[in-house]
Amino acid sequence: MNKQWTIGQIKEFVEKNSESKLLTTEYHGFSQKLLFKCTCGSNFEKTFKKFKNNNQRKCDVCHPPKATR
Repeated sequence: MNKQWTIGQIKEFVEKNSESKLLTTEYHGFSQKLLFKCTCGSNFEKTFKKFKNNNQRKCDVCHPPKATR
């Protein structure tokens, strides 16, 4: 059973589990990209699934994506 997240629950998860800040104010589903502010000051977009499950919790400058095989 999949959990339905609200924008409030996502904001709380971000505050407790990362140093980034959530800038998005509405959440419309798992495929929506959310806007975050990294600790370095850069803004970046990720889906909540990638942010939560793949530990992509910083911008691409601070945490570069892994090279494809």
